[in-house]
Amino acid sequence: MDLTAHPLVVRARRLAEDLLAPEAERVDQEGVPPGHIEAVKRSGLLGVTAPADHGGAGAPPAVAREVAEILAGACGATWFVQTQHHTPVQTLARSEHPVRERLLGPLSRGELLSGVAYAQLRSYPRRPVRVRPERGGWRFDGTVPWYTGWGLNDVMLLAGVTDSGEVLFAFAEAREQPGLRASEPMRLAALTAARTVSLELDGLWLPAEAVALRAPYDRWAAGDRIRTLHTSPAVFGVTQAALSLLDTDTAAPLRGRLAGIRRRAYELADEPPPEGWTGRPATARRTRGAESEARAVDAWVGERLAVRADAYELLRTATTAAVVAGGGRAMSLTGRAQRLAREGLFLLVQGQTAESRAAHLRALSGAPADTGERNT
Repeated sequence: MDLTAHPLVVRARRLAEDLLAPEAERVDQEGVPPGHIEAVKRSGLLGVTAPADHGGAGAPPAVAREVAEILAGACGATWFVQTQHHTPVQTLARSEHPVRERLLGPLSRGELLSGVAYAQLRSYPRRPVRVRPERGGWRFDGTVPWYTGWGLNDVMLLAGVTDSGEVLFAFAEAREQPGLRASEPMRLAALTAARTVSLELDGLWLPAEAVALRAPYDRWAAGDRIRTLHTSPAVFGVTQAALSLLDTDTAAPLRGRLAGIRRRAYELADEPPPEGWTGRPATARRTRGAESEARAVDAWVGERLAVRADAYELLRTATTAAVVAGGGRAMSLTGRAQRLAREGLFLLVQGQTAESRAAHLRALSGAPADTGERNT
């Protein structure tokens, strides 16, 4: 497949070159403007993997990754706001609840932009957001520590955990309302422009027809864990943007490393999980009869975390080289190199879990890889 000729890739590149990259340093300081969001909506990129029968493009993962690389390399803040949208679309595409027919079309066509509020699920068995039935619907209480795109999104996909250990995802309007209050936008070292807030939930009530997903926590976590093992395309997009600031001799060997790591990361992303995959981490129990199966799962996980760490190391090298090449000019807030370096720092922790953090720290320290021994 010639990705460069795909219509969505062509549109993404045009959007990046004409609007996002030229405005990126200003956006970094002032915030993602509504005009950027409208341009993304008009581009059709919000429906890149959405079902064609609901107005999306139904493009394969390779196209979605290429689009993400282009947007992230052009303007990290705009990329980060719009990337939240794809999880709600994919959730609805798999949903059997009535909300699918109400929202999947508008989200697939880019008529609405959705954010997500579910990272707190990864702290389970703690329940930062608790859900319980009330008045024929569902009541949400607790704190969402991170919500990106406040003031830019139309709707949000909000998640919590019930008393019975079920995860529940439901759509709400992305605005203050009874039971939902947003903090002031956070001042962050990078991507402050993406308008990230925390949300306080105090009896937010959503009707039953707003629900998009209900599932046992372990079943949901198995799929989520796979996503956190893989390298984000944004890492490669920012790396390529940083390399574009270097002279040919300096960039050439790094481009070679990039091509190899990128190719391997995407090969791994396209492979299905091994037999016996439950999504449970390496501390899960191992029975005597399942030793071989468990070792295969450990190896599958370890290879993905190792490639992810290699990609991070190259990202750090490329963005540092861009700052060095820029000299004193790179310290100006109008300088592209410092923005990319800060966005690179952000990507080190975006989507981070305890498992990926431990693997990354081992790689940084040069410690041996964890063999993933399990308790019987």
